[in-house]
Amino acid sequence: MIRINLLPTRRVKRGGRRAGDETGTRHFLYGVLALGLGALAVVAAVDLPVRFELERYRSGEARLRRELRQRSEQLAGFTDLQKQQADAEARKQSIERLMRAKVVPAHVLHELGEILTSNRLPTMTSEMLKRTGSDPNKRFQQDWDPTHVWLSGYSDNNGVFKLEGGAQSESDVTQLSKRLAASVHFMDVTPAGGERVADQASGVNYYKFTITGRVAY
Repeated sequence: MIRINLLPTRRVKRGGRRAGDETGTRHFLYGVLALGLGALAVVAAVDLPVRFELERYRSGEARLRRELRQRSEQLAGFTDLQKQQADAEARKQSIERLMRAKVVPAHVLHELGEILTSNRLPTMTSEMLKRTGSDPNKRFQQDWDPTHVWLSGYSDNNGVFKLEGGAQSESDVTQLSKRLAASVHFMDVTPAGGERVADQASGVNYYKFTITGRVAY
């Protein structure tokens, strides 16, 4: 028996599936492109300015560090300069007190100024220089601080001098006496006595001393 189907049938167009795939692919590519452009826009609008600002801060910090390092190098010797200035001022005051007391020979003033300056040695002969290095009785205390001593008077009677002043301790007087004895400008240096007294103005105790000897004119 032969059957005939009289109902209409729908034919599938050839190539229909390909057209749909191409459309979907284009939409996907457009989406990816849109996302890429959006990401670039975010980078350009947000990330790049932040990076630029961060780099600017880093450059500024590096510049400040360099400047601080240079300032530190420039101020490295400032403390030493302050100490030298204080020592020079103390020496100047001691010398001025001597000059007010009596006219003192120039070479004596200069030698006292050298002795009362930190890291300075008296004027010595080569033989005396050797003795101060080997003889315990002549050896100096290298780190002695001369600002612990101040002078209040100087007198000279036919070459015999008397030096008066104050010190923080008796050992400071010993160091001063050793330097005077080693100097070519003084002879027969002898501490003539001392005592612990209190300053009338401040009440601070100090060692009052007298040193005698002869001046080598």
